[in-house]
Amino acid sequence: MFCDLYTPEGEQIAQTPWQRYPRPQLRRDSFLNLNGRWEFMVQADEALPKRYEREILVPFCPESLLSGQKIHPAEGSFLFYRRGFVLPEGFNRGRVLLQIGAADQQLDCYLNGKWIGGHLGGYERMTFELTDALEEHNELVLRVRDDLRDKTQPYGKQTMRRGGMWYTPVSGIWQTVWLESVPREYVHALRIRADDCRAEIDTGDPSLCGELRVTTPQGEICCPLVGGKAVVEPEHPSRWSPEHPYLYHFVLTAGQDRVESYFALRRLEIRRLDGIARLCLNGRPYFFHGVLDQGYYSDGLFTPADPSCYERDILTMKSLGFNTLRKHIKIEPEEFYYQCDRLGMAVVQDMVNNGEYRFLRDTLLPTLGFQRRRDQALHPDPAERQAFFAGMEAAVRQLDNHPCIVGWTIFNEGWGQFDSTAAYRRLRALDDTRFIDAASGWFSGGESDLDSRHIYFGPWRLRAGSRPLVLSEFGGCCLAVEGHRFHPGRAYGYSAARNREALARAVLGLYEKRVLPAVKKGLCAAIYTQLSDVEDEINGLVTYDRKVVKLDAEPMRALAQRLQEAVSGKEKDERTVCADSPSEGRRTGE
Repeated sequence: MFCDLYTPEGEQIAQTPWQRYPRPQLRRDSFLNLNGRWEFMVQADEALPKRYEREILVPFCPESLLSGQKIHPAEGSFLFYRRGFVLPEGFNRGRVLLQIGAADQQLDCYLNGKWIGGHLGGYERMTFELTDALEEHNELVLRVRDDLRDKTQPYGKQTMRRGGMWYTPVSGIWQTVWLESVPREYVHALRIRADDCRAEIDTGDPSLCGELRVTTPQGEICCPLVGGKAVVEPEHPSRWSPEHPYLYHFVLTAGQDRVESYFALRRLEIRRLDGIARLCLNGRPYFFHGVLDQGYYSDGLFTPADPSCYERDILTMKSLGFNTLRKHIKIEPEEFYYQCDRLGMAVVQDMVNNGEYRFLRDTLLPTLGFQRRRDQALHPDPAERQAFFAGMEAAVRQLDNHPCIVGWTIFNEGWGQFDSTAAYRRLRALDDTRFIDAASGWFSGGESDLDSRHIYFGPWRLRAGSRPLVLSEFGGCCLAVEGHRFHPGRAYGYSAARNREALARAVLGLYEKRVLPAVKKGLCAAIYTQLSDVEDEINGLVTYDRKVVKLDAEPMRALAQRLQEAVSGKEKDERTVCADSPSEGRRTGE
């Protein structure tokens, strides 16, 4: 039994979901989408099944309503996906590649009974070459195994017993599966390094030569690709920002391969202005006014019904005046980051935690103020540490080209945290262009670019020091919208409002009395919890089903303007947003 696919506005989506090209920064015209109905089987042993008793809709995880299954397989089970395909005439240009956006957690690929390869890691894309095993009629089998009892691999907010700030677990395939064909010699990847006036495009293959044709506001320019690299220096640079998200689109030709991509010009810096360390975008102090974005959806869990749902979330937050999303402990499909690039939404990207979590050590005591802790010896298991670094490095490789990403968060509130200084240095070696928050919330004794605080309850002690001061989580006021709740009998958050008017007073009053005064004294960013309700959590600015926006846009946009004026020194004290104080907190959390 499958659920029909609809947008929150009630528009029906094609029953074969996720038809958009899934890799916007390395696009080819050879594309065969394998999303849709697959044969599906769950069993305890790893042997390929002789029969398949179920059917699943890919790319939705079996726990989701949209998958047609709505089951969570027992931990450690093997999930088998099978479908046949025939390549269209002329599709094979020399090599045929299978691309999978992500599958949680360990995947093995078989084609026509032959093992092709495997991948470990639940949040990154994978590629398998099928060329030598292809036949006229092909049988593709994907075997996936996930086990949350083992905390070695990154798992984020997933838990075997969901509730509160921990959510329904996800297993199996949860991003697009597709085929592409490439010539024998082809562009495997692009790495784009850009500032506010120059971009270098590197294929990683010094044997490749060709050209780039770049579209600029002044017309098309042609740049040579020599030794696998090309440099683009537009005569009149258009710089990217959330207010002006200009993208330079280009076509790269190398031998018989042709790919489309894009870059943006923008610069991130930390500067001392009037004695205060400020975050700057394109040479000017900028206030990163954001919300926490968990990336969960009521019908698809990790995967929304359609890629347009990302666009809708981004535009809704922009309509409320926000310019930043903190993507919280989840790596999204690349379509999400493309929409942030295109529409103008800065992203602070969290790494995905692994290791053991303890409520007393990692949440309760720090919330009460016990935030001094050395982290070098924490989570000492070598396999856990290596798995975390592998996930971190994969995230940077996969997302590094997206101009919307302005910062990385390594550890959140001590979850899996270990030797944050070593982790910071390792990440800085991978990316020397973005801000790095090594320890978001507390336990921040090591090296980091930012002084990062979480405040859900008092006291509010926000005093700028040698590092730029950011409020990386706060707020979390709950408003229950009946008819749009995941679990009507449960509510989780940090304060409560009885109606829309009370929520507006609480949110605007919190910014007026706490955030705005801190901006004038050095606060550089603030991340409100959160974009949407998620399961028991009802502290979102929109409901879990995305059908109700809980705040009016006009006063929120006025607030956003005041925040930018404050960081640039133009704030006028006589202007007010709201004089009412926020509701009092009632529960602790993340």
